[in-house]
Amino acid sequence: MEKYRQLLHRYWGYKEFRPLQEQIIDSVMHDRDTLALLPTGGGKSLTFQIPALAREGICLVVTPLIALMRDQVDKLTQLGIKAMAIHSGMSRREIDVALDNCIFGGYKFLYLSPERIETDLFKARVEKMQVNLVTIDEAHCISQWGYDFRPSYLKIAQIRDYLTTQPPFLALTATATPRVVEDIQEKLAFKEKNLLKTSFERPNLVYLVRQIEDKPKYLLKTLSQNKGYGIVYIRSRKKTKEIAQLLARHHIAADYYHAGLDYETRQKKQDQWQKGQKRIMVSTNAFGMGIDKADVRFVIHYDLPDTIEAYFQEAGRAGRDGQKAYAVLLYNNTDKVKARARIKRNFPPIKDIKAVYQALGNYFQIPVEGGKNKAFDFNVYEFASRYHFSLSTIYSSIQFLQKEGYLELTDEWANQSKVHFHVSRDDLYNFQLTRSGYDNFIKLLLRSYSGIFTEYVKIDERSLARKANTNQQVIYKYLVQLKKLKLLDYIPQRKTPMIVYTEERLDRRNLRISREQYARRKEHYVEKLRAMVNYADTSTQCRSLYLLHYFSQTDAQACGQCDVCMRKQERQLGVQEFDQIMSHIHSQLGQHQLTTEELVDALPFQEDKVIKVVDWLTESGKLVTSQAGKWRWKQKNQAGKS
Repeated sequence: MEKYRQLLHRYWGYKEFRPLQEQIIDSVMHDRDTLALLPTGGGKSLTFQIPALAREGICLVVTPLIALMRDQVDKLTQLGIKAMAIHSGMSRREIDVALDNCIFGGYKFLYLSPERIETDLFKARVEKMQVNLVTIDEAHCISQWGYDFRPSYLKIAQIRDYLTTQPPFLALTATATPRVVEDIQEKLAFKEKNLLKTSFERPNLVYLVRQIEDKPKYLLKTLSQNKGYGIVYIRSRKKTKEIAQLLARHHIAADYYHAGLDYETRQKKQDQWQKGQKRIMVSTNAFGMGIDKADVRFVIHYDLPDTIEAYFQEAGRAGRDGQKAYAVLLYNNTDKVKARARIKRNFPPIKDIKAVYQALGNYFQIPVEGGKNKAFDFNVYEFASRYHFSLSTIYSSIQFLQKEGYLELTDEWANQSKVHFHVSRDDLYNFQLTRSGYDNFIKLLLRSYSGIFTEYVKIDERSLARKANTNQQVIYKYLVQLKKLKLLDYIPQRKTPMIVYTEERLDRRNLRISREQYARRKEHYVEKLRAMVNYADTSTQCRSLYLLHYFSQTDAQACGQCDVCMRKQERQLGVQEFDQIMSHIHSQLGQHQLTTEELVDALPFQEDKVIKVVDWLTESGKLVTSQAGKWRWKQKNQAGKS
């Protein structure tokens, strides 16, 4: 492992790997297909980045998240590691150039969406690549039992047929039940089963559910009293802004974040929070990808999430530094009513889904049997107005069509402008000699950006305008004119989402939506939502144990610090008296094993109180009995710590 530690230190500055990272890297380097379960913040990226850097060739990274692609490519590039991403929404020419660079340009990582795997362009080029590893991120998406099943993931195993080499597959996820674990390995055609996982337990994370009617009042009071950085998750985009402004009015440094903001704004907000200029980020679940802030002291869920998996992943963004942190869910009866309403909203009638599909084809003017792999700018408000659909019906229908593999709604609300020169340096120089009016502008481009002859390079028109002491419109005109002269390709920035047709447009009569599959999806969603509601409702089971049992980790003990555990203590005894008795029990059993009767006799407390504490310690897994029926302390914790 010494070679891998050197890479770890050289690029990331760490001297040692985190738990399980070494085992995963070792498994991959021995060419074993590997499924790795690492919790949020467990350092998944390094488990494929280190092996890929240690070997000749390029690593393919399949992920459905464009935002994550962009984040990881940017981070690798900053480290001096060549990385590329291709995804829905890029032009054929962009993808063509990108794939050429992956073959001949010394790139170490190619990030791609699963939809790209089926394209003829990718199939033809990947055969020429020296692929050293295939990584599948968010691997739970491949399983119909996973919480975010995507049919496009079922095609990933086909990569094996296109490659001249036979690299190992590494599947990564933060959350998977045993059923999903089996499904992932089967669908990816693992040569042999190979699961590596760490405990889902987070002993430094305190799980709390607060039965609260006035949630804004609770937030104000809690965030005023508790310092440190935190995230407040809210389902509504509009509400994120309202709550952030409420906090700011009460002198709490808060900001808001959601996928509807343009790229520059999102980057600025995220940077301010990362650097500590803002203490609280109020956000939809769009905030979280690529965040590596270790000192988050609390994550508060203002609304009930849809699944335990989503909740566990988002809550897990607190306390990554190993210090005590809090995961708080605010909950009341209204949340239960809203949860039931989401079932109906997320599963519109099949006839409505077909109507939205038909309207989309008309809106983009796509002929039947046309449009495959083409992307279209999508203004959802204009679409809703023209065809008289509610926004919830549109989004729910598109999500269903996406999961069925017909089309895709990208989360790319702002794609930076890009430029790529078609001509050689010599031809460009000759052009500059004959067309002097363009000379200064071309020199400005070449001084500002490198690699512009070999790949599409992101540019910033505002930055160029400042350097040239002119306005952005002048820069735009120069770029458009040079594109007309066929010297370069200029792709202006987009600030809208896109619909990408992953299959050709079908006539409404031929659009197949299986009622059986629809019912199965709905039943699966209801089952997961019910588990989330039960988590919020329970008053008897330790929060941590509930979550761990959901993922079939049965060897854990009650946390002793969640609201349920604390209520058990407080309901039976005062906390101070409880701690005193527990301290005495720990002291006595640290010396020798005792029966209940001997323990009661040895302690200066009433018998019923001692028995209550013994019962709680037994339930928490702190006390166990020997074959002789005597108590012993299982863990070597300090007295009073649980």
